[in-house]
Formats: sequence, structure tokens, C-alpha cells
Amino acid sequence: MIRKIIRIDEEKCNGCGACASACHEGAIEMVNGKAKLTREDYCDGLGDCLPACPTGAITFEEREAPAYNEEAVLKAKQEKKPLPCGCPGTQSKAIHRSLDSGTVSVPVNSQLSQWPVQIKLVPTNAPYFDGANLLVAADCTAYAYGNFHNEFIRNHITLIGCPKLDSVDYTEKLTEIIGGNDIKSVTVVRMEVPCCGGIEHAVKEALKASGKFIPWRVVTISTDGRILD
Repeated sequence: MIRKIIRIDEEKCNGCGACASACHEGAIEMVNGKAKLTREDYCDGLGDCLPACPTGAITFEEREAPAYNEEAVLKAKQEKKPLPCGCPGTQSKAIHRSLDSGTVSVPVNSQLSQWPVQIKLVPTNAPYFDGANLLVAADCTAYAYGNFHNEFIRNHITLIGCPKLDSVDYTEKLTEIIGGNDIKSVTVVRMEVPCCGGIEHAVKEALKASGKFIPWRVVTISTDGRILD
């Protein structure tokens, strides 16, 4: 049948995965670092993915395509779904601990509410930034501090990065995010090591450049997993 459906320009796609997150039907997946319309019968033609794309890679077109299959979409939603990047889903999983009496499963729920999370990949004007409490964290903090999800990620939009590994200044990107969206607060979580000073500095400069007065704080994690301040 001829119907309205999305078209993804691979050359414009930067691989951020925002469109895959915005597609409630699961029609879009990340394949080899690019967004792909992998299930045409899952695309309802409403275009929730369009405003999420930061590069304008998604448009509408009318062409021959299978009809939207709502039943198949609902069934797929009930099954375990991978994240937009292609990784296995992490919304609910179990940690198995070996004890003298055997093995027990401890449920662990992820508090992550959006994807992607890397500062370099995240779009600057995604809908989830509206009214957000922003968390800007150094990569290592989530590994060093055991209760990171519950204490920091929960009820926050999460951005992570490492200025030493990325070799970039995050200031410009963060300025766009803070200045162009209704950000309610900013929390910076960094390690005690000197190289983490880059991420704290970038947030400070971004807040200044945005011209906004937003509550913010810095939390420092020690290398042995303690909160220092």
C-alpha cells in the first residue's frame, strides 16, 4: 500500500540514537552506528522521531510500504527490548551472588531515563531536557560509587564523559544544552583525581556562558568509593 512513512538520510545521521529512543513503536534501531528503519510495519507515520533528530536526517515520504501492524508492536513491547544502541536492555536484571546456602538473585533496577548518555552523542535540544534536573558525571564515578543509580541518576537526565579520554572541551556543548533548555538544576559528580577537574570546569563555564542562575553542586568521589564532599 502507498502510505506516509519516515525516511532516514544515512549521510546526515550522526549515530546519536535519539530517534530510536523517541520511537515508541521500536521501528528504528542502530545498525553499525547509524539509525535504520528496520521494521516498516512498526512505523505508524506520526513522526515522534523527527523532532528528536539533531541533524535533520529524518523526513517523511509517501511510498509503497507494509501497513502499520499495531498488534505486532504491542507484542514486541511485552518482550525484552534492546536499547537503541543495540545493547541488551538493562531496565530490569538480576545480580547473582554465591552464598554458602547457594545462589540468590537480587533484582536491580536501572534509574536511567534517557539514551544516549555520552556528552559527545547526546542531542542539545531533546524533549527530555525540558524541566530536567541535569546530572553531569565523569565516566568512572558510576563504577567507583556503588549506589550511583539510586543516589545520582534517579530523577535526573544523565550526561557522562571523560575529558582526558575524549580530549575535548565539553563547554560549548553543555552551554547549548543549559542555555537552550529549561534546566532546573545541575549536579556534577567527579572523581578526586586531577583529570576530572576538566568536567567540573566545563560545567562552571557553561553555566556562566548560559547567563542563567541555576542551582548546582559538585560531588567528589574518592578512588575507594566514598563521597568526599
